[in-house]
Amino acid sequence: MSRQHNARPVIIKRKKVVAAEGHHGGAWKVAYADFVTAMMAFFLLMWLLNATTESQRKGLADYFSPSVPLTRVSGGGEDAFGGEDMSSQMAIAAMRALEIGRSFEDPALEGAAEETGAAGAGPETLESLHERLMGTGGESAVMQRAMRHVVTRLTDEGLIVEIFDLPGSPLFSGEGVRPGPVLETLAGMLAETFALVRNGVAVEGFTRSYPVVLRDNPVWDVSTARAEAMRALLGDAGLASERMRRVTGHADRAPAADDPMAIRNNRLEVILLRDDV
Repeated sequence: MSRQHNARPVIIKRKKVVAAEGHHGGAWKVAYADFVTAMMAFFLLMWLLNATTESQRKGLADYFSPSVPLTRVSGGGEDAFGGEDMSSQMAIAAMRALEIGRSFEDPALEGAAEETGAAGAGPETLESLHERLMGTGGESAVMQRAMRHVVTRLTDEGLIVEIFDLPGSPLFSGEGVRPGPVLETLAGMLAETFALVRNGVAVEGFTRSYPVVLRDNPVWDVSTARAEAMRALLGDAGLASERMRRVTGHADRAPAADDPMAIRNNRLEVILLRDDV
């Protein structure tokens, strides 16, 4: 008995082993997936802004923020980025109406025509034409490529349609004055659009600078000849000759780019003049 009382007590230690959660249970993966998704959406947005025209971006905006439609035409297209907004559809309808000899009924144009009479187009009509030109380009791949050369703006002088060279896609053959297919396409489109009003038209030519080592600098002759070639294209496309107010060559005196020798300076400006100019 005494031996049992002198025995040391048996102490049993039980350790509770808790398995560690690897990397906080994987919650970081969800956060990383959200980050990657956000970055993918961001780069997709940047790509869409660079790969689409103003008309197509407007069509996308109309799709996500729908308003009351003015026409029953759809904004969809046959291929990627082939969609159009309402203004481009109205411009196409106007051009088709002109081709078949019918009058195009447009409340905006009719209202402005009643106010200004036969003298020409008022500010409302110029604004309407400006929107139509910005919406042109989705109806065909050829016109879409051609509209990459066009920038429009409204000024005190009138509606200015600036047509300029792009790398690998010049308006004229080489450094000459023979119009290329792109310029012929654009001249036809402008003549049909300008036929909606009676305002006067002016054509101005600009060119890039040439090296100063040239003995005979051709900038004046080239800019004037290119403006004259554009006038001839507009006339061949149906623009009445009596509407032409002036044809001017500005040489390299008003560059559009910081580099005076950049091809961006090779451009034409076709101006739909205001009534009071």
